[in-house]
Amino acid sequence: MAENKDYYAVLGVSRDASDDEIKKAFRKLSKKYHPDINHDPGAEDKFKEINEAYQVLSDKQKRAAFDQYGSADGPQGGGFGGSGFGGAGGFSDFGGGGFDDIFSSFFGGGATASQGRTQPRAGADLQYRMDLKFEEAVFGKKSTISYNRQGRCHVCKGTGAKDGAQPQTCSKCRGRGFVTVQRNTPLGVMQTRETCDVCGGTGKEIKDKCENCHGTGVEQERHEIEVTVPAGILDGQQMRLDNAGEAGKNGAPFGDLYIVFRVEPSKKYERDGADILMTMDVSFAQAALGDEVKADTVHGPVKLKIPAGTQAGTKIRLRGKGAPRLQGSGTGDEIVTVKITTPKHLNAKQREALMQFAAASGKSVKPNESNLFDKVREAFKK
Repeated sequence: MAENKDYYAVLGVSRDASDDEIKKAFRKLSKKYHPDINHDPGAEDKFKEINEAYQVLSDKQKRAAFDQYGSADGPQGGGFGGSGFGGAGGFSDFGGGGFDDIFSSFFGGGATASQGRTQPRAGADLQYRMDLKFEEAVFGKKSTISYNRQGRCHVCKGTGAKDGAQPQTCSKCRGRGFVTVQRNTPLGVMQTRETCDVCGGTGKEIKDKCENCHGTGVEQERHEIEVTVPAGILDGQQMRLDNAGEAGKNGAPFGDLYIVFRVEPSKKYERDGADILMTMDVSFAQAALGDEVKADTVHGPVKLKIPAGTQAGTKIRLRGKGAPRLQGSGTGDEIVTVKITTPKHLNAKQREALMQFAAASGKSVKPNESNLFDKVREAFKK
């Protein structure tokens, strides 16, 4: 390793870091750069560098020497010798067992990424966006959708082998999906597990591969499925369709398809759960005297009684005229908010009637609406 290396910077800790902080940083970086997990170029060298830093900073004497001289061996330097960390290829903090013991400490049992490839793995989940009109979300519908996914090869039925043959246990890794490799390095004998280059980590060897999928067992396909949109669905809600995602590995089932609903806003209505909201304009006379009017609902027009003396903002509930409840039973209501409209222009009779109403109410009203003559006169004064 290079001389004058800052081991604190390697682990990303301060120079006064505690033993627990150093161990925590080491474990976090080890998980990230372990060669059995990270196959990027340079990951193994980074992993060695992390271990070198940890072996120095976790040892009180070596850390003290490093703090004073910049080297764990004191003023003479000299590195760690050819025996590696804590013995022949071992890691003293983990019992001298090398990479496998590190994995056992981190993951409980030494499971590796290569071993995981030999296990059945469910296919990836997919997501599909479905656009709905307001009424379609209220009442639901059936629709057939199509999308691209990775399905099982229709020729080999997912085996990857030609003419119906079955894959055999890999002759090189004996079904484990990985091989153990030992290397002599300046740090000692390093033992690592690498993905088997024959089976690609699956543990299965295909002698004669399917010509359609080239041994992968999967192919891209356009998949169609009928979707029943539940009545009462809301914007942003989703539903799951089992086994409608991508094909699994090593005989595992398909993933799932998640359908996310986007509901187009209505110009007339709004939703509040199962309730539907609407605003209705009524005149001052209708609000004061009461009336029976026609109100629109998603279920069709109905008669709505406006009680005498209704105030602006009054909410009138129409039972059962909302959307079905997704969870539970029954249907929501339509809630009509009354908006009293004030006329912008009055004819002579309307003006006179309102003046008489004001007088009968004991109110003295001085209208500020100017007539045409007044407007012309005011214009000439300017």
